[in-house]
Amino acid sequence: MAELTVSNLGGIVVNVAQGQTVLAALQAARIDWMHACGAKGRCTSCRMVVLEGAENLVPDTAPETRFRNNGRLKPNERLTCQAQLTGPVTCRVPQQTKLPHISYTK
Repeated sequence: MAELTVSNLGGIVVNVAQGQTVLAALQAARIDWMHACGAKGRCTSCRMVVLEGAENLVPDTAPETRFRNNGRLKPNERLTCQAQLTGPVTCRVPQQTKLPHISYTK
């Protein structure tokens, strides 16, 4: 089990099981997170900005590579519907995908 810390959600920590996507772990923890395509890797609405622990993420999936190659995913961003953890990671929700009903911290 690896831990994901979301810095701008009050530093909340979510346990991510081996083989589980970050989005699935967030949903299991009942944390609302933007995801427009139904977790199929067809958009970038579920992206997270990785602040620490990038080495603890499995390699990019094919959809992430495609979005990265066409400039829609920055080097420090991952799709939560695709990313899996091998160790602790700290991230934040990007400004563009913040949900209006959630209070984010700095």
